[in-house]
Amino acid sequence: MKKNSVIALALMLLLLSACLTGCGASTGVMEAPEGYAYREDGLEAPVETEAGAEPDWNTEEYDYFQENSFQSVAANPFATFAADVDTASYSNFRRQALMGSSLRPDSVRVEEFINYFHYDYPQPQGDDPFGVKLEISPCPWNQQTQLLSIGLQAKSLDAEALPASNLVFLIDVSGSMDNENKLPLVQRSFLTLAEALTEEDVVSIVTYSSGEEVVLEGVSGAEGQRIAAAIESLRASGSTRGDRAIVMAYELAEKYYIEGGINRVIMATDGDFNVGMTSEGDLTRLIQDKAKNGVFLSVLGYGMGNYKDSKLESMADNGNGNYAYIDSISEARKVLVNEAGGTLFTVAKDVKLQVEFNPALIKGYRLIGYENRIMSAADFADDSKDGGEIGAGHQVTALFEIVPIDSEFEIPSVDSKYDRSGGDSGAFSNELCTLNIRYKEPEGSESMLKSYPVTDDLISETLSDNLRWAAGVAEAAMVLRDSRYKGSATLDSAVELLTPAANDDFREEFLYLLKRIK
Repeated sequence: MKKNSVIALALMLLLLSACLTGCGASTGVMEAPEGYAYREDGLEAPVETEAGAEPDWNTEEYDYFQENSFQSVAANPFATFAADVDTASYSNFRRQALMGSSLRPDSVRVEEFINYFHYDYPQPQGDDPFGVKLEISPCPWNQQTQLLSIGLQAKSLDAEALPASNLVFLIDVSGSMDNENKLPLVQRSFLTLAEALTEEDVVSIVTYSSGEEVVLEGVSGAEGQRIAAAIESLRASGSTRGDRAIVMAYELAEKYYIEGGINRVIMATDGDFNVGMTSEGDLTRLIQDKAKNGVFLSVLGYGMGNYKDSKLESMADNGNGNYAYIDSISEARKVLVNEAGGTLFTVAKDVKLQVEFNPALIKGYRLIGYENRIMSAADFADDSKDGGEIGAGHQVTALFEIVPIDSEFEIPSVDSKYDRSGGDSGAFSNELCTLNIRYKEPEGSESMLKSYPVTDDLISETLSDNLRWAAGVAEAAMVLRDSRYKGSATLDSAVELLTPAANDDFREEFLYLLKRIK
């Protein structure tokens, strides 16, 4: 494919449904944000820029985390973690790659790269909450291990089938948001969402800067012009005090609570809190306390230079919600309109996964990603411990690098005088492990358990398109992080692995980005 065609394809993929006519045309002609451009057909997308287009100063914050290491099955047979469908890390990477910014390794969370993309998983059957797809194939970057892929598919719902929504837009209008890729993009994002609302929906708007203000309260979604006028009237100024506004937003969500409906606060910010409650710990505890009332939280991150990724991810995780980074109006449309069911309507909460490995067949394993969602084995059955939330149509993909018992790959372990094999293993002679899933109904308090045995007849020497793509994304992300476990992986080998499975525009875009930064 010629270079110009590749670039055009990359620019098109974020823009499939983001025309200016439906996304803020009533505000008049806007200048394109730095690093972005309007096309002749009225669409907007990130464009290639010279390195250094970002501000000279940079106070972006990303949490350091230590990668998951290989575990001995004899010592640690259980791998337990909360489900996670956040995608912010990938779209933030896209912003950095297209603007020629230096990529920060700590901004790369492998599971969020993997979960940004769509896979061919079965829909759930009967009363099952998820369709489950299990696969095992050779690991592309380590000849001595295999890849176990776990795919979950929540039931998809058409927009018409979604229940009524009670939404509170919680919008940062502080001075740090006074940039074209911040508040103006926030406004266009919420205008896009507002267009999809109906008379059954209820909308409130809370803003915060030096103080907090209720801009709109309990307005029917049918009053589109009133909602649009309120959004368009917002201006950025002042410092950033968000704690009291968070409390106010939750109070409004509780006031207009819709039984059996969607009750959610949608927060839009760069995360740069500088007045009042500013620490990640304090904000997390505030969100944890407010999340007990049945209102869920979505966090949308915007901007660059002073972006506080670590705060926003923590708030979303502890607010029973999801976290996305919005780098263009088309990403906003993807998150808030095209994937509205997954973003807004929770079908299962406190979702936890636990894989129990059979020491007779598997001697070691490593969970790829999910470092900030790891739980103890005892937490799995403890309903007081928070898991992850999954929305309608959402998919969760998790990869394990597993070490067969006859592999020469060495696993650090300790000797024990006690037999941990559990005695008779003959009854499970072909069972490599068991996948256990716990979840609660959206308004439930007691979890339910589903179990799925993983047998050796699932092993295939050929990677399916699903596993090929997930493995290729993981390989590329590990290279971007300079992972100690990347083995023989390079960006070139990742591109080679991914290319046969690049069967949609989003996948084509990822290939383009990798080729651009190689």
